[in-house]
Amino acid sequence: MTWSAWQPLPGWSPSATVLAETLDGGQSFRWSKEDDGVFTGLWADNIAQLRSHDTALQWRAPPALHAQVARELPRYLGHEHDWTALADALPWRSDAHLAQCVRVFRGLRLLRQPFGETLLGFLCSATKQIVQIKQMVALLAERHGASIARPACHRLPTWPELAAIPESELRACLLGFRARYIHETAQFLAARPGWLEATEAAPYAAAKARLMDLPGVGEKVADCVLLFGAGKLEAFPVDTWILKALARRYGLDGWKPAQVAHFGRTHFGPLAGIAQQYLFAWERRHGGR
Repeated sequence: MTWSAWQPLPGWSPSATVLAETLDGGQSFRWSKEDDGVFTGLWADNIAQLRSHDTALQWRAPPALHAQVARELPRYLGHEHDWTALADALPWRSDAHLAQCVRVFRGLRLLRQPFGETLLGFLCSATKQIVQIKQMVALLAERHGASIARPACHRLPTWPELAAIPESELRACLLGFRARYIHETAQFLAARPGWLEATEAAPYAAAKARLMDLPGVGEKVADCVLLFGAGKLEAFPVDTWILKALARRYGLDGWKPAQVAHFGRTHFGPLAGIAQQYLFAWERRHGGR
């Protein structure tokens, strides 16, 4: 693929570890790391590469998409937020473990992904690890998404496009039982134009309740979609890593996911989703300690 020249991206200078955790740590499933340390990622109709270079962040895109990516990339990377101030507003002063997580992963960000695309990705996530989810999402794009660059790079199919795909063809993308959830959700959305946009714009509690009306969407998936696709920073997704983290570090052994989620939103406050990512990153990399 032909790429434009590398360009600086002011406003964020993550370490290699923090860049990897942000792009390829389970928020999105469309970033991959090349052998030279460059990350290649796709979202909506965009494709870009990012790299840390001399403590600065640089980006490039296919020449035909350069102007578009230049407009879209800052929002995707959350440039509208002051992440230093948001991290400082977390209760790390009274929470030694959170303070350690923030210190080790200083500069960690939450991506602001397209809402419908985030829903699709996390509907693929049930009982699967990141590498498996990435494989399913890649097959959906390759087989059912439009080409956005050459050689063959494809965006994910939109929900209207998914509504026209038979469930059997979705299963061929290694989705298993998730194919039914995606097929039924696509039919639900096809019958309700504007439903996704209204859900994204709704307050957190109302948006979560709406998402949980969809097939295959429980509390964890709903919170992931709202945190990474709608910027609802109070969402506190609870997966296996967070259950382990709060059992080991906060004494919540034996607590159910809904109880842990309530604790997270109460203890960490209106920015609980940011705290969750720090805890998640620490537990995945240092959980044995």
